[in-house]
Amino acid sequence: MKLHLGCGKKYIDGFKHVDLQDFEHIDYKTSVDNLYFAKDNTIDLIYAAHILEHFGRNEYKDVLKEWYRVLKPNAILRISVPSFEAVIKYYLDKGNNLNLLLGFLVGGQKIGEYDYHKMVFDKKLLTNVLEDIGFTSTRDYDWRKTEHNNIDDFSQAYLPHMDKDNGLLMSLNIEAIK
Repeated sequence: MKLHLGCGKKYIDGFKHVDLQDFEHIDYKTSVDNLYFAKDNTIDLIYAAHILEHFGRNEYKDVLKEWYRVLKPNAILRISVPSFEAVIKYYLDKGNNLNLLLGFLVGGQKIGEYDYHKMVFDKKLLTNVLEDIGFTSTRDYDWRKTEHNNIDDFSQAYLPHMDKDNGLLMSLNIEAIK
């Protein structure tokens, strides 16, 4: 079984979809920090794009531990979060326009209580936490080389907007093995 956590409106064929929002394709309507429906060591792959930052600095580690719990040994966690490093780079290189970057830092704040960011990540922090939990082989992944590369989600967020050839990728895309 493969899980698409915090999927919102995005549907990926072959995945079970988990979200608190009520869409027709949702298989499990629950928070991604409570995967009650999955027994220990039963999930082959978890894909979570721009969801972990919605948990606070004292919450997100427990979320990752829950994901670790349900993954099979040698299974993949594929995670995407806003890249704090990219935000800083874009801010400094492109004229200090914070308005372009607020969504990456604090969320869209358009669709209710869940559209707020409570945490920021850089590669070092996220890698260290994943390894502390027990994940191994932590590395960047290229969204173009995934089975869900046709789903235009925030793992493919570039500035300037949609300039996937010349823009700066604003997401930190990391894969880790249980």
